[in-house]
Amino acid sequence: MQYNLGMVKNRLKLARVAQGDLTQEELANKVKCSRQTIHSIESGKFVPSVELALKLSRALSTPLQELFTLEDE
Repeated sequence: MQYNLGMVKNRLKLARVAQGDLTQEELANKVKCSRQTIHSIESGKFVPSVELALKLSRALSTPLQELFTLEDE
């Protein structure tokens, strides 16, 4: 089954801000990606790989299921 980008929702920005107002750049440095990647994920233009999603979950001390959800069709 394939999923389009509109079906994956994220709460990355909420989790990032909850971590003491962590900037996109600071989070990007923690997970070794670009600030633009973080911005694209937060704006719903990009769905991260499983590896990056797990790194984000770990960096934000937030369960993966709280960061990313699959919207029902």
